[in-house]
Amino acid sequence: MLIAASVGAQSTTVPAAAPSRVTLDDSHFHLTNYVQKGITLHDLLGMMGDSIGRVALFGIPLQQMWVYGVSGDRAPTYYLQSDAPLYYYSFTDAFIAAQYLALPPRDRARFDPMITGFNPADMYAADHIRRVLATFPGVFTGIGEFSIHKEFVSDKADPGPASLINPALDSVLATAGEIGLLTIIHNDMDVPFAPDTASQAAREQPPAYLDQMKALVRRHPNTTIIWAHTGMGRVVRPVRNHAAVLASMLGDPAFGNLYFDISWDLVARYIVSSPESVRITADLINRFPDRFVFGTDAVAPANATAYLTTNTLYAPLWAALSPDARSKVRVSNYERLFGAARTKVRAWEAAHVSN
Repeated sequence: MLIAASVGAQSTTVPAAAPSRVTLDDSHFHLTNYVQKGITLHDLLGMMGDSIGRVALFGIPLQQMWVYGVSGDRAPTYYLQSDAPLYYYSFTDAFIAAQYLALPPRDRARFDPMITGFNPADMYAADHIRRVLATFPGVFTGIGEFSIHKEFVSDKADPGPASLINPALDSVLATAGEIGLLTIIHNDMDVPFAPDTASQAAREQPPAYLDQMKALVRRHPNTTIIWAHTGMGRVVRPVRNHAAVLASMLGDPAFGNLYFDISWDLVARYIVSSPESVRITADLINRFPDRFVFGTDAVAPANATAYLTTNTLYAPLWAALSPDARSKVRVSNYERLFGAARTKVRAWEAAHVSN
């Protein structure tokens, strides 16, 4: 089975040139963690060197609360370390913009900042996205990663949880399509600890959120959507016939706007768990080489080794892919998708954002 700054410097012209010797682009990177701490872009540039070309850059849109009555003096830094709620942290977008604008233009060209500081269950979320673009023109390329159904997170979000059938989310995706913003969504395909598919009853039930997610993508054909982790998570395992489920969507013209990322080391373990899982995944990507992108899903990594953990885990998969597919997943699909989004968003800003 598969899977397994200067904030005042607003308008910026970013050269399109990429560094030489690029072997990898990163479609999924968190500069900060769940308490809004992390590394600087200067730190990240040192880890990237010349071999990593471009990185999709975002923080974490949710802040883990430190409730003394829950954890006492133990300050949580991750959502699994406390029962206290998470709340939406809109300042993350301004922080990312300030970090980006503090770089010289040559270095800015290597990053694609993403807007994440909105509640996807809020009908005003689309206004937040437009407001960020108006405040920081020339900076952002897309929205996300933001979460709808996510194990252990959705029920902690306050207010929450978000929903795939909430019109607020439709408003967000319609706005992204209108502007040209690339969209990265984390949505678990199924619930944590789903029933064993060996039982007849479980086989007859579709994954909990698959049909709703498919309907959402169909409703927004003009929005380019990357489904993070192919719908898997820490304990949300591959659904039955996971590769076939993905292939059915990728082969359907109704999902021509849908792409998948294979980010996160905890997801990579499903893909590389056996020679058979590697083969099945490689067969799928070789069949649809234009529809997958690689991301580290690193969260404020301490060093280059930690940053490239996911890439290292995927060594068996890289070896199993055709040269063409490997090049597309690791580099050229990113440059095509994020490059097109960057161009569209700059054009929208030129037409809609006053100087």
